[in-house]
Amino acid sequence: MPKKFKGENSKAVEARARKAAAEDEKKAAAKKAAEDDAWRDDDKHASKKAQRKNAEEEKRKAAIERKKLSAQLLAEEEETLAAAASSKAPPKKLTQAELSKRKAEQDALKEAENKEKEEPLHENLNRVMTDTEVAQSVEQAIAALDVKDGVDMHPEKRVKAAWTAFEQGRISQLRAENPSLRLSQIRQMLRKEWQKSPLNPLNK
Repeated sequence: MPKKFKGENSKAVEARARKAAAEDEKKAAAKKAAEDDAWRDDDKHASKKAQRKNAEEEKRKAAIERKKLSAQLLAEEEETLAAAASSKAPPKKLTQAELSKRKAEQDALKEAENKEKEEPLHENLNRVMTDTEVAQSVEQAIAALDVKDGVDMHPEKRVKAAWTAFEQGRISQLRAENPSLRLSQIRQMLRKEWQKSPLNPLNK
């Protein structure tokens, strides 16, 4: 018969402790996952906003990089231009023909400038009022518009009133003279008379 242990088996104790620790870890992980799920923001707008913010940040960083690169390229180009300017050959000598051509151009420019200066000032035609009168008040304006020396300045303004008076006075006479004519025929006769009438302002 095998011998009974009076104490605990150390291997079994260790195994149980490991098993208990693994179960505790599983429980803690499950609890943490549940808490994370509870606190996780499922708002789609917020996630889109965060994505946009990240994209804008990346764009901003890319723009900064481009600026740095362009500044560096500009500095290099300026250095090369400065080096090329310092090593540039002296300007070639001008020939006598080129000198005379330049002088002729300058003389032509000076002559054009002198002509512009010498041109006389033209009188402002808006200010010229040979046959008009200037009125400073209402009375002067009315007096200026009145007929002067028997000459009607604006007869067309009085044609309608004169025609109405002529028609009213003459139409009854024409009807009495021609009772068989229609009104339109009488009006035609009136028009013909009106063209030659001394009461027509346009005939004066």
